[in-house]
Amino acid sequence: MTSTAAKKRANARVEFGDWQTPLDLAREVVEIVRRRTPNLASVLEPTCGQGAFLSAAEAAFPTATLVGFDVSESYVREARERVPHGRATVEVADFFKVRWERILESLPEPILIIGNPPWVTNSALGVLDGANLPRKSNFKRHSGLDAMTGKSNFDISEWMLIRMIEAVHARRFTLAMLCKASVARRVMERVASQGWKLEGDIRAIDARLHFAAAVDAVLLTVRGDGRSDCGRHELRWSAYPSLGAQSAARIMGVVEGKTYSDVEAYLKTRQLEGDSEIEWRSGVKHDCSKVMELQVSEDGLINGLGESVHLERDYVFPLLKGSDLANGRVVARRRVIVTQRKLGEDTHAIHTHAPALWQYLQKHRANFEARKSSIYREQPQFAIFGVGDYSFAPYKVAICGLYKRLVFTVVRPLDGQPVMVDDTAYFLPCSSEEDAKVLSLALNGTRASEFFRARVFWDAKRPISKALLQALSLEALLRAEGLVPPFRLVRSQQQVLAF
Repeated sequence: MTSTAAKKRANARVEFGDWQTPLDLAREVVEIVRRRTPNLASVLEPTCGQGAFLSAAEAAFPTATLVGFDVSESYVREARERVPHGRATVEVADFFKVRWERILESLPEPILIIGNPPWVTNSALGVLDGANLPRKSNFKRHSGLDAMTGKSNFDISEWMLIRMIEAVHARRFTLAMLCKASVARRVMERVASQGWKLEGDIRAIDARLHFAAAVDAVLLTVRGDGRSDCGRHELRWSAYPSLGAQSAARIMGVVEGKTYSDVEAYLKTRQLEGDSEIEWRSGVKHDCSKVMELQVSEDGLINGLGESVHLERDYVFPLLKGSDLANGRVVARRRVIVTQRKLGEDTHAIHTHAPALWQYLQKHRANFEARKSSIYREQPQFAIFGVGDYSFAPYKVAICGLYKRLVFTVVRPLDGQPVMVDDTAYFLPCSSEEDAKVLSLALNGTRASEFFRARVFWDAKRPISKALLQALSLEALLRAEGLVPPFRLVRSQQQVLAF
């Protein structure tokens, strides 16, 4: 196969989310459904692929009506061949053009909707110029900046699953679908927001084993008993650690419009909820690491281009990456150039105060102009983000947002300079080491750990977010821990750092 042909095939696989389900996994999923609902009257697989689920369902439900659809003609042929004696009706169809209400009206209850919809996002398809998309709309109802910066992005399977539940929620049905853990959570949120009184549970699967995919994946099961009544209500769905687990690891849920990964832990820690009295800040963002980040060597500083660099010290600071924080490395091995003291500050003053740095920046001007993010448009040349008075606080309590570790680290000055963190990290600026130690002790304690465990979703791209951290009242936490009079610490931070 030529490289061009291979690329086309790979792109096609992405466009159609073509991760075929192994038959043994399909059988295991069908058996889980059968144990709870043994007398299903019909089985629908809306994206049947090569027919693994139809084949498994044919054996488990010998009297059920079997119906499948797929956009690929070759897969439809294969699916027909896998189910003997023509028991399954399998047709070519584009999911996004099918009138699913009409299909479901023709099927006897109880209905099983089963399958493995595409694991691909609408933005990924946009890059490929793919046509396998629902009609363009603001699916998540985001506005303004959220719609522009990625929150309007969604998994195609999310749209599909919600579409199927919309069509069947008033019938007696079971929906059993393989999907990303994040998709299952968003489906749960949609069910709660719509007021559909549906039961559900989530079981973790090993996507690396079954699909050679590095993604948090689950079996999502949703059940309806035929009630059509709606109304805002709280939702509780069990989360199992594996397909074969006999007991749930935790209960996920939506309470008062908010989603919690562990409802029991939430109930134990809700007295700690509140807007953090000290604002969590993100680290320095520059999107130009080969120029802005420097390695310390015996011969001095070396940039990412392999060049030896000699710059004015007032603009070069020690740097801890998020990976350093997550792995317990507290001594900064890198340096970072900080061109501004606050957002939007004119950088032309560098020409006068730091001529060596100015010459260095001008030499690499093309690297800055190549930055793709729109946040740098109409900003001063060589601008950075995530910078303010708080960046230069002598002490920090920091955590990386990308790792599955709730570890808060005290960051101390190095050689008389404050240490910067990168934009994968969040931190509390502190005016003294004593304050930083008190905060880190409280944040690493069992109460804070349980608070975050109730609210964190480890499958998220950035599981530890500013919103998550900001939701914890430091005053309430310190009071509960009995560490210091809470107002003293918070007020000292505000006074020194001019918050």
